[in-house]
Amino acid sequence: MKNSFVAFLLLLSTSAFAQLTVNEQFQKITTVQQAQQYIDANAPLKPTLLHLSNGKDTSLIDKRLLRQNKGDVFSVGYVTYKVIEMTRTIKYRAHYIFLDGGSLSNTQIDSLKKIIVQKANSGTPFEQLSDQYTMDGNTTHGDTGWFFGEEMMPKEFQDAVSKHNVGEIFFVDVAERNWHYIVKKTFPDEDKKDITVLRSNGR
Repeated sequence: MKNSFVAFLLLLSTSAFAQLTVNEQFQKITTVQQAQQYIDANAPLKPTLLHLSNGKDTSLIDKRLLRQNKGDVFSVGYVTYKVIEMTRTIKYRAHYIFLDGGSLSNTQIDSLKKIIVQKANSGTPFEQLSDQYTMDGNTTHGDTGWFFGEEMMPKEFQDAVSKHNVGEIFFVDVAERNWHYIVKKTFPDEDKKDITVLRSNGR
């Protein structure tokens, strides 16, 4: 009986140590390479790497994981997770009319802005107004397509689009280049998040 009780205590202590060890090891893992080494060394715990994207992976646990930040460790039942990598990209989309301050005076630009906004508010399609007034020769009816980063549109343009709601018409001026935009935000922002998660049995 005494031996059985001792064995029971040893089992409890071993289990507690194993649970603690999983979390301790997860805290030290910071790269995919280290995660793979953990997977190779702990096959009985059935560890694996998960690659998840918002909008694509929609189970309850996937959604919870996608709300975490890089480096977060947490357990659900007897399974432990750690977010090893995370990338987030917010894309924007709008229609615009470009006015070149190198060819027009400030007075002409201000006048055109008023005329264009009045026509847009009166029901003229913004695409039609872009075809009529834009000075950059675009062939997309002023549609930016999905964009992010300054290599696609000026930072001032992106910052302004991010702060407005769908359907709003507003002005963006890039002073150092003498560029002027009349912009209509046409789509909600597309927030894309991709994560790599280490998953393992144990706590």
